[in-house]
Amino acid sequence: MMLILLWIAATLAATTLALAFGRKYGASFLVAVYAALIVMANIFAGKIVMFGPWTVPAGVIVYGVSFLLTDALNEFFGYRFAKEAILGGFTASLLLVIGVQIVIAWEPAGFWQHQEALETILGSTWRIAVGSLVAFLVSQNWDIYVFQWLKQRTGSGSLWLRNIGSTATSQTIDTLLFCTIAFAGSMPWPAVWGIIIGQLMVKLTIALVDTPFLYIMRAFYRTDEVTPNTEADNA
Repeated sequence: MMLILLWIAATLAATTLALAFGRKYGASFLVAVYAALIVMANIFAGKIVMFGPWTVPAGVIVYGVSFLLTDALNEFFGYRFAKEAILGGFTASLLLVIGVQIVIAWEPAGFWQHQEALETILGSTWRIAVGSLVAFLVSQNWDIYVFQWLKQRTGSGSLWLRNIGSTATSQTIDTLLFCTIAFAGSMPWPAVWGIIIGQLMVKLTIALVDTPFLYIMRAFYRTDEVTPNTEADNA
């Protein structure tokens, strides 16, 4: 458990550092970091780990923290930049899926003996690939929509409500969609629900833990140093 807590803390700290750099280099820097996190989460998902009593993909922590970045983009730069990050993340994920399949299908050199290992680690069934892409696109768009909707009604206050409310609901949508598309029919429903509950526990924990980090970053961002949040009418 100590290793898990260290991994969560390190991921949140690295993301917070990226947000600090984003204050200087702008939204494009954060969009690039976000796309990198999504690719990392997809690669790490190839390993199944224990999170306390729950069985979850190793990428669940990185993926959960990615919602902190979209919330920060929405809060400090505007809805449009959060939307661009999602499009960039989806494109990166799609390229990863296509690229991996091409590399796997490429005939290996005669002396290279690791083809089976490569297929085991990076390969995935079409249901898992489709489930991941669909769940990502739907849940991330829901996240930034709900965040912006709450911001219109709460103004600059209640940042905790925007962060937790948007992330908790979007992570629930993401988990239900992915697990249903990827696993329903291929394993017993009790097993599917076990995976769903495990992922939700981890993701909701991260949603609670990352809120103070967003408040810390708001202290570093001044309104006159970032792009105004003028995209509310697009929400």
